Amino acid sequence: MRSLLSECSQRVKLVQGKKLTLLLLGGLLSSGVLAAWPGLALSEKKSTRADAAAGKRLFERHCALCHGIDGKGGRGPALNRVHLAHAPDDTALKAVIADGIPPSMPEGWFLNEEDVANLAAFVRSLSKIPSDPVPGDAARGAGVYAKSGCSGCHITAGAGVGYGPELTGIGDRRSVAFLLKAISKPAAVLPEDFLLVKATTGSGETIEGIRANEDTFTIQIKDPGGHYHSLRKQDLTELKKLRGETPMPSFEGVLSAAEMQDLVAYLASQRGKQ
Repeated sequence: MRSLLSECSQRVKLVQGKKLTLLLLGGLLSSGVLAAWPGLALSEKKSTRADAAAGKRLFERHCALCHGIDGKGGRGPALNRVHLAHAPDDTALKAVIADGIPPSMPEGWFLNEEDVANLAAFVRSLSKIPSDPVPGDAARGAGVYAKSGCSGCHITAGAGVGYGPELTGIGDRRSVAFLLKAISKPAAVLPEDFLLVKATTGSGETIEGIRANEDTFTIQIKDPGGHYHSLRKQDLTELKKLRGETPMPSFEGVLSAAEMQDLVAYLASQRGKQ
């Protein structure tokens, strides 16, 4: 009889213990404590609604340096447009934010899934911001482009020499303010990885141009004619790195203010082609 009473008492305690455990779990779930408990999977789904306001704060902290505080572009392309070349839909946009576009745009390794969604929502909201007005006449600007010899260094719509950056679709990638600065003070808007170099070979030949690639033992240089030279550093008598210099001349003082505006208008009109 005594063992039977003892067994009944243990069963009562076990039932009471289970009830207490359930009550404690219920309290923790209702207070949200378990939501942050590592290793526990809850059946409740997180809200997937993106917060553009939170995305704006992330954009100002991490993206505005290149894309401009209002998304109108700078070192990076303008984002205040409906169609983005690398992000035709939201899935692609989130992938660009998370993975970057090598080598110019770094990946967002420090952003979690919610951050990426919030940033994407804010970027999409930028399409409602109108583009900067473009003073000047694009047709006259085409004439300024031709007489200034711009095609001697740049390719536009398949025509020209590819020494400098290609200008096909430049109106989609750069703001009006950036374009004006690029033709008036080109050294002020050099890409971070841009470097003008001058190499002298053992035979005394001098090769000057843009560094296309470099490693410990070799350097590849693109000359003004668009030709590439691969050189072994040990074979060079001198290798000068002309930091902060650019082969592009400033057109400030060369072109009139009206011609500068027309040239910018022409460049800004180069859209829809990448």
